[in-house]
This record gives sequence, C-alpha cells and structure tokens, in this order.
Amino acid sequence: MMTRTLRELAAMAGGTLIAPPEALEEVAGRAVSEVVTDSRRAGPSSLFVAISGERTDGHAHVGEVAAQGGAAALVSDLGAARGALAAAGTAPEALPLVLVADTVEALGALARAHLADLRERAAARGQALTVLGVTGSVGKTTTKDLTRRLLAAQGPTVAPVASFNNEIGLPVTVLAADESTRYLVLEMGASGPGHIDYLTGLAPLDAAAVLMVGHAHMAGFGSVDGVAAAKAEILHGLVPTGTAVLNLDDPRTAAMAPLAPATVLTFSASGNEAAHIRATDVELDAQAHAVLDLHLPGLAGPRRLRLAVPGAHNVANALAAAGLALAAGVQAEAVATALGSARLESPHRMDVHEVHLEPGAEGAPAMDLLVIDDSYNANIDSMTASLAALPALAGGRRRVVAVSEMRELGESCDADHTRTGELVAQAGAALLLTIGPAAAPAAAAARARGVETIEVPDADAAIALVSSAHTPLRDGDAVLVKGSNGSGAWRLADHLSACAKEKSPR
Repeated sequence: MMTRTLRELAAMAGGTLIAPPEALEEVAGRAVSEVVTDSRRAGPSSLFVAISGERTDGHAHVGEVAAQGGAAALVSDLGAARGALAAAGTAPEALPLVLVADTVEALGALARAHLADLRERAAARGQALTVLGVTGSVGKTTTKDLTRRLLAAQGPTVAPVASFNNEIGLPVTVLAADESTRYLVLEMGASGPGHIDYLTGLAPLDAAAVLMVGHAHMAGFGSVDGVAAAKAEILHGLVPTGTAVLNLDDPRTAAMAPLAPATVLTFSASGNEAAHIRATDVELDAQAHAVLDLHLPGLAGPRRLRLAVPGAHNVANALAAAGLALAAGVQAEAVATALGSARLESPHRMDVHEVHLEPGAEGAPAMDLLVIDDSYNANIDSMTASLAALPALAGGRRRVVAVSEMRELGESCDADHTRTGELVAQAGAALLLTIGPAAAPAAAAARARGVETIEVPDADAAIALVSSAHTPLRDGDAVLVKGSNGSGAWRLADHLSACAKEKSPR
C-alpha cells in the first residue's frame, strides 16, 4: 500500500479521527503504509482494523496494537477499544482511533477508494492498473496462483495470500497494491447470493474467470442453479470493456456468455474445438503431471508443455489462468513459455512431498511417506478431483486417504459424504481415516466396498493416532489428506510435515 495519512484514511472510511485536541493535527498527518486485521502483525506504520468475528473481537486486541507501536486502530466500539487500552496499561489517548459504524464496511470503503485513486493515478501517467478476478466452486486459489505467476513475469503484481477471497480478505489484498502495481489478481468467493456483487463493487474488474459451477456452500445457495447465479455476479462486476473467461466444458458456466459486456474467451480442458483456449492430447506422466498440447490465440501452432502442478484437474485451472493473462494483454508466446513452469504458492493445495518421519515420542516408528496435502478445503467436486489424481500420484504405493468432514453442504451432506467413500474405494485406497462425525457416511460406504476404515472425532484424535505406536500408517504409504478448512484436515497434514526430518517436493 502506498503511504497515506490518517486524515486521508479516515475520510476514505467515512470515520471520525479521535485523538487529544492538542495532538489532533499531528496525528492526522501520521503516515500509514499497511492495513492489517491481525493485531500480531501491527507495527509502527499499521492501521489495525478491529473486526468482531466468531472466535474473537478485534477490539479486545487494541491494547496489543498500542504496545507494538501501531499507528492507529479502526474501531466501531469506542468503549471496548478504550477498555482494551486500559486493560493493557495504556492511556486511552495513547493510540489514535478512527471511529466508524461498521469496521467491515469501512474496510471495504477504504479498498474501494484506494483502488479508484490508484487507477486515476495510473491513467494520469498514461498507464493502467489491470484488475482481474476469478471465481468458481473449485480451483479458485490454484488459478489465482498460476495467474499471478504468469503476470508477475510481466510487471509488479499483487494477489491474495492463500484464500483471502471474502469481504475481509479481498479489501486487505486491494490495499496491498500501490502506485507500482501493474496487475491486481483477486479471488472472489461466495457462501450466499450477493456476496460477489459486493466484492466487485469494491473492485470492478477488467477481466473475470468463472471456472465451474459445483456443489460448494450448498447450504447458502439451496441448489446448483443458485450457485450458478451467485458465480455469475462476477460478470456483472466487469467494466464495460471487460473480458469474461469461461469454461466451455461446464454447461452452466458456458451459459453465462451473454452476461459479458464485451469480449468472451472460452477454455476447454477436454479439447473442445469451439474453445479459444484448449488442451489436446493430454497425458499424465509418472508423477501425475499433465503433459498437453496448448492451443492459444496468437500462437502459430499448438505448444507441447508439462504443467508444474500435479493432477489432471489442474489442466482447466491452467487454461483459465492463461485466459486471464491474455485478457490482461500478455502476448501468447509469453503465456505459453511461462505456463509450464508456473507453480502454486498457497499452502495445502495438491502439495506433494516425500517425507521421512523419525521415530515418534509416542512410539510411532520411523517411516518414509508420500504426503499429498490437498487439505485447505473440500466439496464433492474437489474431493472427486483429488481422489481421481491419487492412483497416478501413488503409483505402486499403498494408498491411504484421510478426510475430514465437508462443511456447508446443506441437504446433500450425507449423500456427498457417501459418494466420497465410494470414490475412496474406486481410487484403490487400502485405508480410509475419517475425521469428524459428519464424515461417518464416507466411512460406511468405503467399508461396504472392502476398504479398512478408522473413524476419529476430530483432528486432535487423528494426530494422536498417527503419532502413536498403533499408527495405521506404514512405511512407504501414499497419504492423501483432504477436507474442509474448519474441520481440521490441514492440521493433520501440517503435523506430518512438522514431524518430517526431511521433506522434498515431488
């Protein structure tokens, strides 16, 4: 973020700057170059945004921000903020406060004003700040990472950390851009209607990709058609000259083309000749990486390349990233050259590693494992893709699957978990470890098909089991870890990595 004064930020947020009258002018001119929502990251040039969440209220941490030398805090509860300062032994006036009615809405207002100003400044220099967005039921973060890698080779690029794709994470990403930023890549998630409309209202898009319409967050949408309507909101957020990048292999996504205000670029991982961007002659090599012929507008002919990310399902994500890069003005030759080496940057997404575990303190023996960490999030579509990749990734190894329960599935919860158990069996797994009571149908379905199953109540129990002398893991196993973020599969994946004496990517 470019340096701005507290006076500017208070005006952008629609807030009131609170400081002792005799110091108000000096405080108003104080420089801020970073906006944070985590008090642990607050420093001398930081504006801390106090957000009331499910687990904690940021107002309770305002005292920590003051102790760390934070520049100011954006708050909606003046009494709570001052109480936190007093509890920390800090004078109530020690930390300037910007008082607003709602800190999440004020954060969004900050991002909206900041981006509009950056675009105006770029235009005044005869340049452009190109803003790109991606949504879809699966693959958003992978596509965002690949797009960032393609664009970063062309100029300064800002993209979210991990999956900062909601009404808090997206504004924080926008506020990380500054006058040097050439490309801003945004991931847009939704758990209900209107969510993406809100996000594009903060950051209107020059190009937007819709990956596919699936079964994510079904509890918030009611039906797959409801999901489609919500994902289509991203196209409403395109500027009048904006480009829509759409998956021709997904009928609901392809049907969104009439909503695009200008150009439409389509992509097809199945090689559909009607698509502008497509992959043909796709093969998986011995390490489950796709090798394909890439067809791009502007290339003299197809280009044979190997993707750096494993899994056949990532062909579509790579093509979407290529489409966004083309929409951003990158030459086809540069896209084709960079796509084969583009890697993922966010954790817990098809992160495949060979690990060597030393003997555990609780009696677990030493062993070598192939850990396939795809544990950040899950719905039945991403679960299907991960399990489809397991046989090629595992090769001749014994296959073990650990899944934590999938969340926000609504009425399809039992059916989707049952289908997961069926897919585990189809993938040739010898063992299924389920985490959480909602995953019980997965265990039942896999058990009925001859797969050994172990059910544990939570991630702590899973970690304790694999760390014990009774661990079900064996030397040489390939272990796929998958599940929704809130149900803790990622903790098991992190535990396996943390216990590894050696870790090498494959």
